[in-house]
Amino acid sequence: MAKISVLGSGSWGLALALLLHNNGHEVLLWSARPENARKLREKRENPDRLPGVRLPDEIDVLTDMERALKDVDVTVLAVASPYIRSTAHKMAPFVCKDQKIVNVAKGIEEKTLKTLSEVIEEEIPQGNVAVLSGPSHAEEVGRGLPTTCVISAHSQETAEYLQSIFMSPVFRVYTTPDILGVELGGALKNVIALAAGTADGLGYGDNTKAALITRGITEIGRLGQKMGAQMETFYGLSGIGDLIVTCASKHSRNRKAGYLIGQGYTMEEAMKEVQMVVEGVYSARAARELAEKYEVEMPIITEVNRVLFEGKSAAEAVMDLMLRDKKVETPMLPWENA
Repeated sequence: MAKISVLGSGSWGLALALLLHNNGHEVLLWSARPENARKLREKRENPDRLPGVRLPDEIDVLTDMERALKDVDVTVLAVASPYIRSTAHKMAPFVCKDQKIVNVAKGIEEKTLKTLSEVIEEEIPQGNVAVLSGPSHAEEVGRGLPTTCVISAHSQETAEYLQSIFMSPVFRVYTTPDILGVELGGALKNVIALAAGTADGLGYGDNTKAALITRGITEIGRLGQKMGAQMETFYGLSGIGDLIVTCASKHSRNRKAGYLIGQGYTMEEAMKEVQMVVEGVYSARAARELAEKYEVEMPIITEVNRVLFEGKSAAEAVMDLMLRDKKVETPMLPWENA
């Protein structure tokens, strides 16, 4: 049995706290908001974030960062991506050398273009940072529905230890050494999901969504390889797996925000309506800047940015994607008569 602190009491933090408790571990849950912590202690449920999922009485809910991090074996960082740096900064004085920190948020820091693990390592250089990602909506993990994820760390030993911590009959975990690929897949799929939701909002069909998913993973993989990640990762759980579920699921806040934009909402109106952090909006600008930095063509990412931040109509963006210059799908393959 391990002692584990989960920082962040949103839907994903609650679902993972319950999973880890059910795995037999001692779990602490930290909330940044005293009022939220009080309600969780009293009601043992967050009906706004994870309705119908009860937090066991054995899980202590804290607001004191030092208490939450004292003598723990593993810390799960489950705050939304825009708050990763500020939370890591608060954690730093209380994290011991080689403390295992598992980041489960998905995003790229807009100002620095750093992955979230790089942000955490910058703020907590003494920590041993890993990432958990994959097709895993909190609403389903909280209900104990079968889910599969991937965990990545700098060492095989750390990855396999964390794999054993999270593994359960309903939560299967694979390992990979490609931290960069896992994080890029998790962050950039949110931007593609905005496009998929927008297509739904415009009334387009399954053909359109299949095209966005397929060409979306091509764009993500193209950039990832240029940055040093492995293409095999993007064919896996944190790539195509997470992309499919985020583009198609009713639980996806990114798809929902995109749907509203397709219906005519502005980006600000859509985010307000969703009432949760839409991480794809925060990652979209960073993705376009990375594409420019590494000189990678990413037309879907580009059009999403134009719709979000430049006032372009969603229908016009789709039309421009369809009418781009003719391309070869597999330029690396030779023609028989070449």
